[in-house]
Amino acid sequence: MSQFLKTMLGAAAGSILLGTTAIAADDTIKVGVLHSLSGTMAISETTLKDTVLMLIEEQNKKGGVNGKMLEAVVVDPASDWPLFAEKARELLTVSEVDVIFGCWTSVSRKSVLPVIEELNGLLFYPVQYEGEESSKNVFYTGAAPNQQAIPATDYYLEELGVEKFALLGTDYVYPRTTNNILESYLKDKGIAAEDIFVNYTPFGHSDWSKIVADVVALGADGKKVGVISTINGDANIGFYKELAAQGISAEDIPVVAFSVGEEELSGLDTSNLVGHLAAWNYFQSAESEANDAFITAWKAFAGEERVTNDPMEATYIGFNMWVNAVEEAGTTDVDPVREAMWGQEFPNLTGGTAVMGTNHHLSKPVLIGEILEDGQFDIISETDPVPGDAWTDFLPESAVLKSDWKELECGMYNTDTSTCVQLESNY
Repeated sequence: MSQFLKTMLGAAAGSILLGTTAIAADDTIKVGVLHSLSGTMAISETTLKDTVLMLIEEQNKKGGVNGKMLEAVVVDPASDWPLFAEKARELLTVSEVDVIFGCWTSVSRKSVLPVIEELNGLLFYPVQYEGEESSKNVFYTGAAPNQQAIPATDYYLEELGVEKFALLGTDYVYPRTTNNILESYLKDKGIAAEDIFVNYTPFGHSDWSKIVADVVALGADGKKVGVISTINGDANIGFYKELAAQGISAEDIPVVAFSVGEEELSGLDTSNLVGHLAAWNYFQSAESEANDAFITAWKAFAGEERVTNDPMEATYIGFNMWVNAVEEAGTTDVDPVREAMWGQEFPNLTGGTAVMGTNHHLSKPVLIGEILEDGQFDIISETDPVPGDAWTDFLPESAVLKSDWKELECGMYNTDTSTCVQLESNY
């Protein structure tokens, strides 16, 4: 049975069992877990739910936080974006959680954002995203575009000699904004508009024959074509199968994915995917003592067959920074914890140190990995830690913006006008 089917079958049982194991005591610190356990995103998000549960279990073995045990409150927004907002409100007003770890897609995060801000909650968001956002109530522990999309594009241009680009994404906020940034960046690099093919498909899309054929046709003139993939969820399974069906190898047309990691490859026949790429800030194959310890703990908790991935590391860093901030603040109240988060440092799993900026983004190394036959990645490129940039330098309207919640007390400060503004369209 594939990991995907195991995930889907296990989600319903897990949602039943979790309700019977909650501690439900006044002297606990409640941790909200807002990840899809069913629907198209369950293949990715169920693992992050399990990661938070493992981290809570480990922290409770250490005595909890400030003398209190941590209690997980798990809900299932079921890959339904409006339901994310409802479940976030339920966590904050009914369950009265002190913090939420959750969301994967940007559309789910943007659904939750006005609720978190209205109720002054605290969300740790662990997945790479499109940037162009900064909220005082969110800590973004995944990669911003300058920590994933831009370096991956540079690798294509400088190392692989790619001359034409197919930007393939799922039809929602993250792929559209990321590709808007990449189109601008590529044109600045001298790539002609006609050499950039952009296509969007709905969540769960399965018929990839025409799209892959269009990508192949892009290289009819002999120029090197590369695919940059922001395809999310189980649609990736059909996409890679179609590449193989049309005989496309990584040498012919390389694919670099921003949403495919070890979990998505687990249980798949990867023999036809060997050589394709992914850009993340962590891979399970990273060599460090901290990573060895994390992998060992994960397999002991979740099962020997389970793998680790980048959003798990982002969850791990964010969780531990939150614990340290709560202990430093002496309370779980959001405002003092938020201030205690600024400048927090914690060892990452690749051998370096993650630092939380006052723009609520982490410093992270950029890694590019090549898919191996066993579903793991050979790390072929790695940078020093790069500070996350909430506002890209490659869109004119964003290049003048700065986020600084400590000194400027603003997530969207216009350096030209020296004013703090907010975009309602973000929400």
